Amino acid sequence: MKQIFTGLIGAVLLVNALGCGNSKVRAAAPPRPPVVEVAPVIQEDVPVQGQWVGTLDGYVNAQISPQVSGYLIRQDYQEGALVKKGQLLFEIDPRPFQAVLDQAKGQLAQAEAQMANAQINVNRDIPEAEAHAIPQSQLDTDTQALRAAEASVEADQAAVEQASINLGYTKVVSLIDGIAGINTVQVGNLVGPATVLTAVSQVSPIKVYFPISEQEYLRMADGGGPGRVDFMTHASRIPLKLTLADGSVYPHPGKIIFADRQVNAQTGTIQIVGEFPNSKNLLRPGQYARVEAATGNLSGALLVPQSAVTQLQGTDQVTVIGADNRAQLRTVRVGPTVGTLWVITSGLDPGDRVVAIGAEKVKDGQPVSPTPYKETEAR
Repeated sequence: MKQIFTGLIGAVLLVNALGCGNSKVRAAAPPRPPVVEVAPVIQEDVPVQGQWVGTLDGYVNAQISPQVSGYLIRQDYQEGALVKKGQLLFEIDPRPFQAVLDQAKGQLAQAEAQMANAQINVNRDIPEAEAHAIPQSQLDTDTQALRAAEASVEADQAAVEQASINLGYTKVVSLIDGIAGINTVQVGNLVGPATVLTAVSQVSPIKVYFPISEQEYLRMADGGGPGRVDFMTHASRIPLKLTLADGSVYPHPGKIIFADRQVNAQTGTIQIVGEFPNSKNLLRPGQYARVEAATGNLSGALLVPQSAVTQLQGTDQVTVIGADNRAQLRTVRVGPTVGTLWVITSGLDPGDRVVAIGAEKVKDGQPVSPTPYKETEAR
C-alpha cells in the first residue's frame, strides 16, 4: 500500500513538472512585430513657403517734443485719435514769449529811428562836404554811423523774427498724419525740448520687420530659376501673407519694400521690411504676426511627413522599412517644410518607405508590421 501511495505522489509531481514546462515554452514565444504606419518618400517639384515672426511698426513714427521751454497749459487732442499734419496737440503758456516779442519790436523801432537820423545826417553832409563847408572826415563819421545803425536794425529784425518763431512754438502741432498716442505729461508740467509729449505714427500703410535666413534670402534673390526673382529689382512682386495673433489671416496681401544692407553675423539672418495696406487702422505698431512668402521652387524634392523625422542630439533621423519589413535607422539632412511635409536633402531615395507613426517603438534591425499612413492616404 505504501508503494502505491508513493507512486501516486510521483505521478502528480511529474504532471506538475510537465505543466510548468509548457508554461515556460509559452512564455518564451517571440513577441509580435510592432505595428507602425509607413509612408512612401514622395518626389515632386514643390514651391517653398517661408514663415517668420514679424513685428509691425508705423510707416513713420514722429516723437512730439516742444521747441521751447514753458508750462503746459492745454492738451488739444484726443489720445488714440487720428490727427492731421499741422493739427494743434498741446499749448505752452505764451505770455513770456509774447513779452520777449514785444521787447524785440520796441528795440527794432528804436534802431530804425536811429538809422533814420543817421540817414538824415549823411544826406545833409554830402552837399556840404562837396562845397568844402565841412571836413570830409565828418561825412565819413556820419556814414559809418549810418552803416552801424543799419546793422543794428538788421539784428533787431532777426530778434523780432526769432521771438515770433518762439511764440509760435508754444503751439505744438503734429508733424504727420497718423494716430496720436497717450500723452506722457500733464497740464501744468514744465516741459522743454528734451520732453517727449507724445508720439504720432502713420499706420496706413504700416511696416512689418522680419528676419529671414541667409539661405532663404539667396533663394529669393536668385533670378535664374523658375519662380524666383531678383531681390533688388523685383522684391515688390513677392506677395506677403500676414497671420494675426488670433490665427486669422489678414485679408490684404503685402509686399516687400527692401532688405537691410547686411547679414547679421551673430544670427545669420537679414532683416526684411515689408508693408501692408491698413485703411481701417486694424494693424498697430508693436503687434506680432506671422509673415509668409514664397522663397522659391525646389525641383524633384524628396518629401516625408514631418512626424517621420526624429531630432536627436543635433542630428535628424528617420526609420526606413526595407523590403523584408525590417527597420533601418538613417541619418538625413532636412530642408524647408512644405505644409505637413518635410524636404529631405540627403539620406533617402525615391520610393523608400519611412515610419511616420510609431518610430519610437522600433529598434534598428527589428521586424515590423507596416500599415499605410492615414494622412498619406488622405493626400
